[in-house]
Amino acid sequence: MSAEAEAARAGTAGGPAAPGPGSPAGMEPALPAAPPRAAPGAGLFGWLRGRCLGRSAAVDPARDTFRAMTGLYGSIQPADSVYLSTRTHGAVFNLEYSPDGSVLTVACEQTEVLLFDPISSKHIKTLSEAHEDCVNNIRFLDNRLFATCSDDTTIALWDLRKLNTKVCTLHGHTSWVKNIEYDTNTRLLVTSGFDGNVIIWDTNRCTEDGCPHKKFFHTRFLMRMRLTPDCSKMLISTSSGYLLILHDLDLNKSLEVGSYPILRARRTTTSSDITSSGSSGPRAVGSPCHQNDSGLLSEKHMSRSSQREGGSPRNSLEVLTPEVPGERDRGNCITSLQLHPKGWATLLRCSSNTDDQEEGAPVRPVSPRCSLRLTHCIEEANVGRGYIKELCFSPDGRMISSPHGFGIRLLGFDAQCSELVDCLPKEASPLKEIRSLYSHNDVVLTTKFSPTHCQIASGCLSGRVSLYQPKF
Repeated sequence: MSAEAEAARAGTAGGPAAPGPGSPAGMEPALPAAPPRAAPGAGLFGWLRGRCLGRSAAVDPARDTFRAMTGLYGSIQPADSVYLSTRTHGAVFNLEYSPDGSVLTVACEQTEVLLFDPISSKHIKTLSEAHEDCVNNIRFLDNRLFATCSDDTTIALWDLRKLNTKVCTLHGHTSWVKNIEYDTNTRLLVTSGFDGNVIIWDTNRCTEDGCPHKKFFHTRFLMRMRLTPDCSKMLISTSSGYLLILHDLDLNKSLEVGSYPILRARRTTTSSDITSSGSSGPRAVGSPCHQNDSGLLSEKHMSRSSQREGGSPRNSLEVLTPEVPGERDRGNCITSLQLHPKGWATLLRCSSNTDDQEEGAPVRPVSPRCSLRLTHCIEEANVGRGYIKELCFSPDGRMISSPHGFGIRLLGFDAQCSELVDCLPKEASPLKEIRSLYSHNDVVLTTKFSPTHCQIASGCLSGRVSLYQPKF
């Protein structure tokens, strides 16, 4: 068990730490408004650790709300689904809610973007010629501005208040653009594509003709790119099975090939291997894989991490090729990459390069500059070969929604949907299936939790979008 997980439980001897995975749902005690007296035991330490993990109402006021919503997800039935009137717009490649949950956007295979009111299920608008080729990804920059990317090699900016025309079109990639991220601190848009380039766009100086941009990073076989929630690291997955991590991220500095310092390259050979790494993710054979942020560094890694933090240059590169349990002799492609909303874990979906019959997924906890190890994994059949399936975390990170055949599976770290730091196993454990929801007539490619409501959306190969929410 990681040091952070032990610290999270340290308050049980004399302080109000959060309950373990065996606690009844909805019975988690509220934290006191003021810290307990630093008397005997570890009460004060446990309370402080709870605040660091976001367990104080002052730190995360929505935590109790999300905990209640997690319990409701387990009661959803397939019959509770609502179909949106998407008609025939090709496969649904991506779903994205606005930050306030008031708009659901749908990226379609046939050049279109659909907008819906997820509460009333009413259609708002169809952007019939959003791009000239498949729309791959949508990212909201705030509650009104969002970006789309496409196989036509462009990125488009849109304003919800004026959807008749694009704000601007961004040109810079030379192949399919697959991924959009946004640094809220610097207001820089970050995109990646199958040309192997990661490009930075300065939205602070955006005009009708586009935005100033520069190539930030390049690597072969690039599949997906993500920023950690605090934008301190960039993670990149590749079709050759590598996971790249740029530490101490500085987006204002372009990285030419060979100009970035290499921290180290390693291969994790067993599910219990511990390696020093940043907020990165190990890989697995198919569905989800996770990493967790263990806040306290072990003595073994502390000095090395401290040296890196104090003296290493920005944008230090770390290369990982973690092995999937039971798949040592087969190459694996990391097709999907997601990050825990609190930065505690990395979720990977991998498929075998030599045998496309199976998929699997491990989860590993990793801390910024600390240990990396496999914690959870699951395998499932690779239905709908040739299409990438996008999975996601719930807003509080307690659950995972994963495309599974003609539906989705809701997965938890344990049967009680505990937070990851409260149920870290000593050895890799299977993810627990909380609920399976099948309502599509074709293979599901993408799924998304609402950031504000108890609702899950899923989209399939034939273009249908379903909304799942409990009925009262």
